[in-house]
Amino acid sequence: MLNALRKSADRKRTAEKLLAAIMARAREPVFYAGLGVADTLDGRFDMVALHAWLALKWLDAHGRRDASQALIDVIFVSFDESLRALGAGDMGLGRKMKAMADAFYGRMRAYDAAAGLAAMESAIARNVYRGREGVAPEVRALAGYILATRSMLDGLAPDADIDFGPLPSAETRGS
Repeated sequence: MLNALRKSADRKRTAEKLLAAIMARAREPVFYAGLGVADTLDGRFDMVALHAWLALKWLDAHGRRDASQALIDVIFVSFDESLRALGAGDMGLGRKMKAMADAFYGRMRAYDAAAGLAAMESAIARNVYRGREGVAPEVRALAGYILATRSMLDGLAPDADIDFGPLPSAETRGS
């Protein structure tokens, strides 16, 4: 019994550490100022979802399903706390959390289905940039960053601290 509680506490600590890394990366100014992601609640949600997808794929690739579930749990606790901090009351919170879960899992499916650069660009244009026109270089740069980060994470040991690698730069938009 005590071992089970200890393992559960360890998983939660690991998930909270992963969430902190995801949040720190998702808040990097280059995504908003350099790559034109909307600096709004929706834009920040999209950057959290993208980086959460990367972390979840890394965990799943190493057979760490329990850690994946723990990460999802702390992500949704964080979403709940954020909505409450923004003034959402108990009456409407369930509906808002369901909408967030639908959006989150919809993005996970879209990124899972995106095999290759063109498909990832399409998923990012649709989800992060919401079909906005004139952002093709930014979409390309963000998709390239995501695929490069995914590739780098594939080589990261399962027990290592997550490292999302180098940030994209605004200069990479035209490449």
